[in-house]
Amino acid sequence: MDFELSEEHRLIKDTARRIAREVVAPRAKEVDETGEYPHDYFEAFKQAGLLGMAIPESMGGTGNGILPLCLAIEEVAKYECGAGLMLVLSGLPTRPIMFGGTPEQQQKWLPALCSGDRKAAFCLTEPDHGSDAAALETRATRDGDDYILNGNKVYISGGTVADYLTVFARTGGPGAKGISAFVVDAHAAGVRVDRTDDKMGVRSVPTAHFSFSDVRVPAENLLGGVEGQGFNHAMFTLNSLRPTVGARGVGLAEGAAGYAMEWARERKAFGNSVIDFEAIQFMFADMAIQIEAARNLVYKAAWLVDQGKFMKEYAHNLSIAKAYATEMANRVAFDALQVLGAQGYMKDHPLERHYRDARQLTIVEGTSQVQRVVISRAMIDRALVYG
Repeated sequence: MDFELSEEHRLIKDTARRIAREVVAPRAKEVDETGEYPHDYFEAFKQAGLLGMAIPESMGGTGNGILPLCLAIEEVAKYECGAGLMLVLSGLPTRPIMFGGTPEQQQKWLPALCSGDRKAAFCLTEPDHGSDAAALETRATRDGDDYILNGNKVYISGGTVADYLTVFARTGGPGAKGISAFVVDAHAAGVRVDRTDDKMGVRSVPTAHFSFSDVRVPAENLLGGVEGQGFNHAMFTLNSLRPTVGARGVGLAEGAAGYAMEWARERKAFGNSVIDFEAIQFMFADMAIQIEAARNLVYKAAWLVDQGKFMKEYAHNLSIAKAYATEMANRVAFDALQVLGAQGYMKDHPLERHYRDARQLTIVEGTSQVQRVVISRAMIDRALVYG
């Protein structure tokens, strides 16, 4: 069991840290206030080659793996959680193509997405179907050499800047087996962004509401060329990217704790630095305990994914990492803000943004409650056994 990062991993981490400090941090407050997609972040990730890490080299990616992606996400999320989401989105819409696409489809779309020449978005959630993804209602009906796509998708991160959409739609009967996956041109006739959301946090990456009205999708855009496989593609993608959401939580918590610590060193109260008070010291100790525990869970989960262990029998490990790390981020953001007292509540400091951003993490890509369903089922089915 080796806990040392490889030279390649350290290089990726150092590259991401440099981008975080030079590109992300100076604009973090601005992009939160404007809610405008930070194209300069994306360009920096593109130039550094950080966008193809979740995809093998044979398909146009860099093939570094999920663990290196988590390392990069952790670094940039210290300053702005949306920057971490942008890196998550380098894998979310592309891995269904990796898992389910034919070799021809993989070569058609993945190289441009991995290089950053094109952007994509992952379209699963619907107005009436979030966690219950197997019940989605968007439908694709075969019509000659095309499918006719009709329906709605909501909360689509990065949808406003996407060139392609990985869309999950019903092609058959009810349930998971009736769902297929398609790559859809985001600018095709009948594709419309109805609105974007006025969000509590993670405002730098807009979420879009899409409607599809008689959109003609070439049959060759059906992933794998076989109907009914889409739900599996979606679940494998969500499973394998759970560590990346956890990494956003770890990075956010590190950023919040680090900022609060430096403030506590300088702030004077009752004739001493705030950090000299034992009550405050214990708060930081608790932050560190939780951050280190979460980091180890996330790194282990990412390692498992890179070993190909993201199927049902391993899913509880990924859910544990996602649930703990994202809930930890909320607790640490809360305590870091508390250290600053009234100042922490003000927008003069980044902690109120960290606090708002952290709240998203326990909801996206499977709520904390969904993760607990996965974990408890693994215990009931004896995939996770103690004793």
